[in-house]
Amino acid sequence: MTDAEQLTAALGYQGVPAQLLHTRRFEARPARFDDWPKQTPPALIDAFGASGLLRPWQHQVAAAQHALAGEHVVLATGTASGKSLGYQLPIATQLADGRSTALYLAPTKALGADQLGAWRALARDGATWLRASPYDGDTAPADRTWARQHANLVLTNPDMLHVGILPHHQRWAQFFRNLAYVVIDEAHVYRGVFGSHVAVLLRRLSRVVEHYRGAPPVFIGASATSGNPATAFSTLIGADAAAITEDASPHGAVTVGFWETELTDKRGEHGAPIRRSATATGADLLTDFAIAGVRTIAFIRSRRGAEAMAQAASRQLAEVDPSLASRVSAYRAGYLPEERRAVETALKTGRLLGVSSTPALELGIDIAGLDAVVVAGWPGTRASFFQQLGRAGRAGQESWAVYVASDDPLDTYLVHHPDAVFDLAVEDTVIDPVNPHILGAHLCAASAELPLQPENLTRFGPEEQVRAVVDDLVEGGYLRRRPAGWFWTHPEHAAAMVSLRDDGGGPVDIVDVESGALLGSMGSPQTHYQAHPGAVYVHQGRTFLVEDLDEDAHVVMVSRAEPDYFTQARDITEIEILDTHEKRENLDKELVWATGAVKVTTQVVSFQRKALVSGEILGEEPLELAARDLFTTAVWFHAPSERLVAAGLTMDRLPGSLHAAEHAMIGLMPLVASNDRWDIGGVSMALHPDTGQPSVFVYDGHAGGAGFAQRGFAQAEVWLRATADAVRSCPCDQGCPACVQSPKCGNRNSPLDKAGAVTVLEFVLAGLQSSAR
Repeated sequence: MTDAEQLTAALGYQGVPAQLLHTRRFEARPARFDDWPKQTPPALIDAFGASGLLRPWQHQVAAAQHALAGEHVVLATGTASGKSLGYQLPIATQLADGRSTALYLAPTKALGADQLGAWRALARDGATWLRASPYDGDTAPADRTWARQHANLVLTNPDMLHVGILPHHQRWAQFFRNLAYVVIDEAHVYRGVFGSHVAVLLRRLSRVVEHYRGAPPVFIGASATSGNPATAFSTLIGADAAAITEDASPHGAVTVGFWETELTDKRGEHGAPIRRSATATGADLLTDFAIAGVRTIAFIRSRRGAEAMAQAASRQLAEVDPSLASRVSAYRAGYLPEERRAVETALKTGRLLGVSSTPALELGIDIAGLDAVVVAGWPGTRASFFQQLGRAGRAGQESWAVYVASDDPLDTYLVHHPDAVFDLAVEDTVIDPVNPHILGAHLCAASAELPLQPENLTRFGPEEQVRAVVDDLVEGGYLRRRPAGWFWTHPEHAAAMVSLRDDGGGPVDIVDVESGALLGSMGSPQTHYQAHPGAVYVHQGRTFLVEDLDEDAHVVMVSRAEPDYFTQARDITEIEILDTHEKRENLDKELVWATGAVKVTTQVVSFQRKALVSGEILGEEPLELAARDLFTTAVWFHAPSERLVAAGLTMDRLPGSLHAAEHAMIGLMPLVASNDRWDIGGVSMALHPDTGQPSVFVYDGHAGGAGFAQRGFAQAEVWLRATADAVRSCPCDQGCPACVQSPKCGNRNSPLDKAGAVTVLEFVLAGLQSSAR
């Protein structure tokens, strides 16, 4: 049987469907072992042996030896490669001295809880000196006190480190005085704005530890593969680090299929053809695998998608066998702690045959026995894609994976260009720790912890840049300069002024209007798009309609409902150039390709109701929400209209051509910038007031920028060539969601000129080829 036949046979299909465009098989690989480091305590070796681990793999020992030698190190190998042992081994060895302590940081509570169980198992099985304790939002006050006073290994997350530990470092004096190691688990997650926040947070941590200990701790990172893990981890921690990338672990064979959903008889805006949604197709595959007894995890980017996929799969399974309906579930961020734990336990024990998840389960939670993975929609980066694929086959068995392309420019490009996934290097991580919007808030928090001193400003970045931010904070009344340094004198709690994960306003509670129960939460910037009045909110398979958004009280009131549609917000945007940081011009200096600071004014003006399965537009309602200003970074180009006309356009086609090019560029930017499509936005104008020419902008959707625009600027040719290819090769006539239509366009995707977009993109590419920086 061919690879395609084997994959579809696992789904219970007869024959290979036309939607399966490509398969790639990765053969099983054997393990390569090494000896335990000489200083490893015999009781620790016995503790590992109790779980069946008799000899470590080579990459685990290599990472441990770097750490034991006092060197920062990141272990960047594939999913299920035993990265946990790479840091457990040196930490448990060091803690055997009876004095040392260690800190473990996980990006999610679920991962932290999973690792806590592993550490406690080691203590139970012989490494009795290990006293591991959690310290997060779910930890009871008495347990927090015990952790501070008695634990030698504390497991927490960046959020708690930021607001609950560093601001109260005096209580942790003994722990910090002996802090030998800090583990940064799933380090590849720390990218964009979140990663930039965490990078400055880790510099704050090093500074506090050095205050007590006289030296910073050793950082150990565990990461999925990335383009340059040593550089990425060094940027994250603010110090040079080694990288271990050679994976010596065994893994079962995996066959990966690329699936393009079929066209439906439904039509979208302006008669554009619509493909069946990735959510519906993912639910079909999850159902088919479950019926075949194949334990499966299906990943999708959105909370709504995870819930809808689980609901659809449950309904379909009930039609086959009512007893199967309860054996699939959703899992996503925003659940209450007890809900998360229940799903994790059911999946580990095998009670669940399938789970649809946001990337919350992409991380290294130890769930063995999964046989298949469905990836519904591109997850954003090749690193995340391979991380998700690695969730199956962890026990060494044959496994299956299916990538289902959504009706989106990047997905469509990748499903037809599998080499861009399998044969290109994994992306570099994009973070910017000297982003002044991020750095300023953390310098306030750092000065509240310990006064800032001139000689240690460089800990946070280049002295000139950091000093400029400090001076702005002094001028704004946040810091006061005294002979001993800069002090926090503002009445507010410094750390509480910034959230690591949200930008502008902090979390908003979702409350059931009838019962008053707290259902979950979301970031404030998401509310205009996902929790506006009339929006559909889904939680644990139950759907609600948003009755009211109270931004002052940070509360969204919802009521129980069963709509047969989902909602999608639309916005309008204006952009103003504040400063040009860098630019390229062609030889006649008429095409300008630039990046710099901009002010973006966005207003959510309406929302559409779309059919759950087909995505067909059922109606549109206006919204009255306030406009929001965003100061960020953009990449843009502009050129005289006469040059674009000479390239083959006419004046009346300019607006639609620029608009279509803008949409397509947004859709393809993740190919080079490792962002999510919703992390960025765009504006196009036939006559922009700042340039005086036809212009297209793509901007970072986060205050101060997230590094995406700069990456787009640097990777111009790769980005634009792929964009032009995606638009040119799309089989539609006038433009569709797979090439130039955008789901959040406030102008209702009008005007759009698909052919004109190709002309614009090719014109810019030709100009860049003759440009100089």
